[in-house]
Amino acid sequence: MHWLQSMDTALFHFINSTLANPVFDWLMPVLSGRGVPWLIAVIIALPLVFFLGSRRLKVCALLMVLIIAVGNGLIIDTIKKSVARPRPFVTLADARLFGETGKGFVPPMADGTLPATASHNSMPSAHAANCFALATLAFLFYRRSGWIFFPLAASVAFSRVYNGVHYPSDVLAGAILGAGYAIALLMAAQLTWNFFGRKIFSAWHEEMHSLLNPEARNQKPESSQVEIQNPNPEIEWLRLGFLVIVLALVARWLYIASGLIGLSEDEAYQWLWSKHLALSYFSKPPGIAYIQWLGTSLFGDNNFGVRFFSPVFAAILSWLIFNFMAREIGARKAFLFLLLTFATPLLVVGSILMTIDPPLVLCWMWAVIAGWRAVQPAGRTRDWLIVGLATGLGFLCKYSAIFLPVCFAIYFALQPSARAHLRKPGPWLALGVLGFCTLPVIIWNFQHGWVTVHHVAGNAGLDLKWHPTLKYFFEFFGAQAGLLNPVFFLGILWACFAFWKTRKENPLQLFLFCLGAPVFFGYWLYTFHSRVLPNWIAPAVPPLSCLMMLFCVQRRVNLKPWFATGMVLGLLMSAVIYDSDLLGKIIAKLPGDKDPSHRVRGWPETASLVEAERVKFDPDAFIIADHYGTAGLFTFYSPPARAAALTDTPLVYCTDAADAISQFFLWDEYDYRAHRRGQNAIYVRRLDHYPLESGWVWKWLKHEPIQDGEFYRFRRLPWNMQNEFETVTNLGIREIKLMDGRVFQRVQIYGCYHLK
Repeated sequence: MHWLQSMDTALFHFINSTLANPVFDWLMPVLSGRGVPWLIAVIIALPLVFFLGSRRLKVCALLMVLIIAVGNGLIIDTIKKSVARPRPFVTLADARLFGETGKGFVPPMADGTLPATASHNSMPSAHAANCFALATLAFLFYRRSGWIFFPLAASVAFSRVYNGVHYPSDVLAGAILGAGYAIALLMAAQLTWNFFGRKIFSAWHEEMHSLLNPEARNQKPESSQVEIQNPNPEIEWLRLGFLVIVLALVARWLYIASGLIGLSEDEAYQWLWSKHLALSYFSKPPGIAYIQWLGTSLFGDNNFGVRFFSPVFAAILSWLIFNFMAREIGARKAFLFLLLTFATPLLVVGSILMTIDPPLVLCWMWAVIAGWRAVQPAGRTRDWLIVGLATGLGFLCKYSAIFLPVCFAIYFALQPSARAHLRKPGPWLALGVLGFCTLPVIIWNFQHGWVTVHHVAGNAGLDLKWHPTLKYFFEFFGAQAGLLNPVFFLGILWACFAFWKTRKENPLQLFLFCLGAPVFFGYWLYTFHSRVLPNWIAPAVPPLSCLMMLFCVQRRVNLKPWFATGMVLGLLMSAVIYDSDLLGKIIAKLPGDKDPSHRVRGWPETASLVEAERVKFDPDAFIIADHYGTAGLFTFYSPPARAAALTDTPLVYCTDAADAISQFFLWDEYDYRAHRRGQNAIYVRRLDHYPLESGWVWKWLKHEPIQDGEFYRFRRLPWNMQNEFETVTNLGIREIKLMDGRVFQRVQIYGCYHLK
């Protein structure tokens, strides 16, 4: 073994140092992935392959995706952790290291030390394994491709040694493993297809029994084929859709459990609500608190427990829409529409964050589907009761569900044939069920001086004098174009205006328009008055997307190029949502506070830092946060604070105010003036990066010193903090850096002595 190791090291030095030249210094990092966003290329290629490619190319591409997921995610990572061989630059002082951008790879810091959380295992090479696995699979499907892909795979393997991150034996082992499990995966996939394909996708299996040669037909007697074929071929598209929904559900659960992103401010704040169950809350109905209570009761107070039901709601919503559209336009086209939901950023965000929008959107679409059955001439009272229940449950999650009766009223006004139902008990019973569901909120608000009414009116800007402006109008347009995918957003707008000429041919189009457009365009028009948050139109997205698809099918629009373009854009945007670090590979690495995900990253580290500062300042001190969201995050991610939140003496409080501004104002135990007199505290405020606007420059010059060339949001120390404590001392600004050295959070900490 010593002889083999010495030969391996000598060969490494020969490739890494002796062969060094300016051409290789530029080329080898490129082959290893520097400046070449391979994942982005895959995201662009996959929709084009599946919409425009041949059957053989589609099967080959699908197996390539599986082989990377299984091989790299399970086999290579497992072996690396088991062998735990250090990379050459860790053990060899003269190794040349440059050009690394791989996932999980972080080069040594400026002082030469290695980040503790970085991946520095060397055996085997994942690059070599992936490239030879893909080359082998491509060779099995297209023999002539071997002349291109095997030399390219060997070049990538060579570049790993030249760049100083792998020994020659690492890439050799990776190449052998990659080629081996590529063949094994193809055999396993064929056996699986033979076993399950005959039972679940019998017609497709009869048509394509060989994955390697998908154009070959089964040579069986004609009578046997007739017996095997399913009487309803579209049932297999339904089964495929169900399989995709289940796989997406599992993938989203795994993503949430990975901890790549933390909780948002609202999620942590509403998690605190789940520890104080009530009929309603300051700013929201009670639904979100009970959903989080159930999730954390099942899986504990962690990211997975808080967000468990968000992927569940997304899966149920996908199944409802898929079945609904399959009945209207056929299962095959409905499957294409299902894929659209994975390329709509707003729906992607709603499938991983547990806010009030996912349950509202689900209930809204449930009411839409039941409502369509209810307004048919043979509509039953039971369907109207479902409409009322879905609307009521939606209201218990978000108050904007109250717009549903308004949307139904608009439909009755525009569709004379549907007004006959107003002479029946169904719609009125639905209103009765909705009214019953509003009772908890009404009772709670009656007990608390209708505080929610004042808060919601303030959020909507109803207490402000109207000054017509176009500023928010175009801001709303840009936000929706991004959140809904530019291609699909324009498609929705086109369908909303173009369908009027043919609305009598398909009454469902008018129904979907009435159940979505009033919310969408109503909020858009409201931007002439004040700012509208982009997520407010979320419940209108599914019905308007269904309208777009129905209209395209009716007009016989060629969907392939539009869907391919929309899927490419949407999947790119969705990939950035799941992992914002991809932006650094496409454009440039953004500063942490400019990163799109900075609001959900760095909070566990921030909470640990704040807790350490508290103990250092005074082990018996408590924490005051400047915002209800940061108070929730500090409580959730700090074990002492999380334990204290379940008692009558919490550790983290929200800054006090003269008027009610959050739920903390209504909880007696969170009145630190009543329970913490004479004690010390630390006050923590988050420093948000603020754009260079002239209106803020003088405030910065007057009140806030510049820090490392950054301008921060202007926030004075609250007046009550100076008055409530005998002495307040500025303890300075703390920066929270993640593994790659970027600053994701900044907080300013004040020491507060002796609460009066």
